[in-house]
Amino acid sequence: MGSIHGLLFILSLQFFVSNVYCLHRSQFNPSFLFGVGTSSYQIEGAYLEDNKGLSNWDVFAHTQGKIKDGCNGDIADDHYHRYLEDIELMTKLGVNSYRFSTSWSRILPKGRFGDVNMRGISFYNKVIDAILAKGIEPFVTINHFDIPQELLDRYGAWLSAEIRKDFGYFAEVCFKAFGGRVKYWTTFNEPNLVTKFSYMSGKYPPGRCSSPFGNCTSGNSSLEPYIAAHNMILSHATAVDIYRKHYQEKQGGTIGIVIAAKWYEPLRNITADILAAKRAMDFDHHWFLDPIFFGDYPSVMRQILGPNLPTFTSEEKNLLKAKLDFIGINQYTTTYTKDCIHSSCTIDNYDGNALVFTTGERNGNLIGTPTGLNNYYAVPWGIEKVVMHMKERYNNTPMYIAENGYSQASNSSMTAADFVNDIERTNFIHDYLTYLNSAIRKGADVRGYFVWTLIDNFEWLFGYTLRFGLHHVDFKTQERTPRMSAKWYSNFLKGSKIAKGVGSEMSSEY
Repeated sequence: MGSIHGLLFILSLQFFVSNVYCLHRSQFNPSFLFGVGTSSYQIEGAYLEDNKGLSNWDVFAHTQGKIKDGCNGDIADDHYHRYLEDIELMTKLGVNSYRFSTSWSRILPKGRFGDVNMRGISFYNKVIDAILAKGIEPFVTINHFDIPQELLDRYGAWLSAEIRKDFGYFAEVCFKAFGGRVKYWTTFNEPNLVTKFSYMSGKYPPGRCSSPFGNCTSGNSSLEPYIAAHNMILSHATAVDIYRKHYQEKQGGTIGIVIAAKWYEPLRNITADILAAKRAMDFDHHWFLDPIFFGDYPSVMRQILGPNLPTFTSEEKNLLKAKLDFIGINQYTTTYTKDCIHSSCTIDNYDGNALVFTTGERNGNLIGTPTGLNNYYAVPWGIEKVVMHMKERYNNTPMYIAENGYSQASNSSMTAADFVNDIERTNFIHDYLTYLNSAIRKGADVRGYFVWTLIDNFEWLFGYTLRFGLHHVDFKTQERTPRMSAKWYSNFLKGSKIAKGVGSEMSSEY
């Protein structure tokens, strides 16, 4: 009997150890980028300071009823004045890269129709120099949602081919000013998401849509998202072409694009839902990446949308050949996907153009643990699925996880004490990194990972009611407080071998 008990003890111990996977920095390449991310409108504030022009989000957030808590990004985290304090937070974390975006309206208040704002250039010069002095590589997104309001007023922004000239001009201003020190560029952040929110549901500026997708005063949800996307894709190609021809060789950098990459899992193990999941990805990730890699949109988009989907001219296809050097992936969640061609679907969570329905529930069971953001679940295995899919479809082009993070719901009566023991975020990061490491071990060429986000910020439509930060921010005092997740991430980056929810004790740096 004793030997049997001993055997059972050993088996139970093996089971326990196998289910408490310990991560270590050494499991990733020494050159692997571990960082944090932010974006200009969400943290900078100073919305009219030092000759900055109005952005579309400045105007939109000041429109009554658009933002959940009625707030805006006028001050946000006041990063414009507190960037050195925030860089010190990065230094304490031990990250080796910082992903941030440039404010188009801070650098070019009137687009190409006005002068370069040298005070805007000076601000980003100071940020870049300060992080480099700390051994932190800048990873710069040229455009993260916000654009000069001037371009919207002049010609309708992304609905006009004119914006390709403006974006190319803006990108070149950035390459000239910062390219000698920036080795990682991305043209756009989540263009596949922003086009849907801006021109399909009408929830983002300029708020254009049509029934049944949304309730807007103008727009066409079956046409305009695809015109806007076409102009974004060709704006990306224009910027990459400029970089390739005039800057890349002498500056030695790389350039890519960042895609929102939800994983779509079939709701039922039937052919219709398997095809629906593939179709959902065609209308999401592949919508932007296929033209860049293969010169055209996925064939199923052409079949469903017909003449509403623009075509690329031979000249445009030639421009697209510049492609990119890497793919940026923003990966947060996974959803079940149901076919709506052969099955009836309710309007909630229905993507009418892709003819699919998405849900987080199957047979009464949730796909993952709910987060503070509705319909966003913690599903760690989804990141491995996305990465392996990108590996196979796009010939294992180098990848960076440009955003991955956990949201907590918030209200004005809550204090830092309500948020700092964020075991859910700590476990989220641990688990997603575990599955990311699995993908890398299977051959995926992933070269970096960025937590969203360094500090709580203005979270678009949700204002300050959602918190993603490794550091809590009291927006009344602007005090930053490190959360448990910050300490966990710091310990991990400094070489501690830690399981999830473990190793979050106070680092000496804190």
